[in-house]
Amino acid sequence: MIGSLPKTPIEWAKKACDSLMDTYQAGELPPAHRWHYHQGVFLCGMELLWEAVREDRYLEYIGQYVDDLVDDQGNFYFARDELDAVQAGLLLFTLHERTGKGKYRTAADKLRNLLLTVNRTAEGGYWHKDKYPYQMWLDGLYMAGVFSLKYANAYGEAGLRQTVLHQEKLMRKYMKDEATGLLYHAWDESRRMPWAHPETGCSPEFWSRSLGWYGLALSQFLDLLPADEPGWAELAAALSEFVQALIRYQDKGSGLWYQVVDKGDEPDNWLETSGSCLFVYTIAKAVKLGLATEEAAAVAAAQKGYEGLISVLQQDDQGRVILPDICIGTSAGDYENYVTRPKVSNDLHGVGALVMACVEMEALYRR
Repeated sequence: MIGSLPKTPIEWAKKACDSLMDTYQAGELPPAHRWHYHQGVFLCGMELLWEAVREDRYLEYIGQYVDDLVDDQGNFYFARDELDAVQAGLLLFTLHERTGKGKYRTAADKLRNLLLTVNRTAEGGYWHKDKYPYQMWLDGLYMAGVFSLKYANAYGEAGLRQTVLHQEKLMRKYMKDEATGLLYHAWDESRRMPWAHPETGCSPEFWSRSLGWYGLALSQFLDLLPADEPGWAELAAALSEFVQALIRYQDKGSGLWYQVVDKGDEPDNWLETSGSCLFVYTIAKAVKLGLATEEAAAVAAAQKGYEGLISVLQQDDQGRVILPDICIGTSAGDYENYVTRPKVSNDLHGVGALVMACVEMEALYRR
């Protein structure tokens, strides 16, 4: 029998995590037994929940995922030619701090060293993957940037901070559209990709989840950087402007955002949940940081987005949460590329984004 529905954001966050914990052993989270950002994003959401509620079963589950892959010497298999491989490394820092086990530090060192070998643009921007040469993607700022700042803080490599800020600055330089305040999904320095604009090198559309990764990255960077770090104020201003742009493109009826963010009037465009979750998180976080230019409007947008997300959640016959309308993993492309991508339910990076949004909304409501 399906039980009563949660009444608060933190209860929804717990129900979402508990639903997947009930469905999968930690090592079986799909794709099973792989070091992958899908699991990493979900478990990063779970770690934020653990920080809020301090129920150690959540941290134990995270540890089970990591220990399934990382041996006692800190060895593990991961892709060495892509920024996506770095993201799950975010799980290593709390485990190292809490247990003192050197294997977690060793594993973190391996991922940090990946960033020493990744290919770069002429100005030092990380290629997203070797198989996408000369391309920077918004996704990569979150995948590698938050890890880099946590590593800098935990292990004293302060120089990583300016590297991260440089990556973000390059994205704004080459990928930001001043008319909308949004950023294009990808930029090809070589201009060789079919989607690359011959003059700017940018992909042609504003894809919801890539913008969500960008907002998530900026929000968490500002938490992790010292306030006196050169570039902090510029980053804060970028987040403030970005949040204003997101609010402009929020669908007024549903509170959600479209797959292609600025083209909600197109009949084949659709409301996508994972990006919407990340936008709710970003707006709520900007309010917490005091960076929302019009705070009342930002609070209202975050609340409308949160309520829209809760309204589309479903339950299975065992009362487990189902988040629908999550776009599967997607490369840069044209409008048709995005709107024809398959939608799935309970994809891990979608549920992880939902948990992050709920944890941050709980904090917003408790202000």
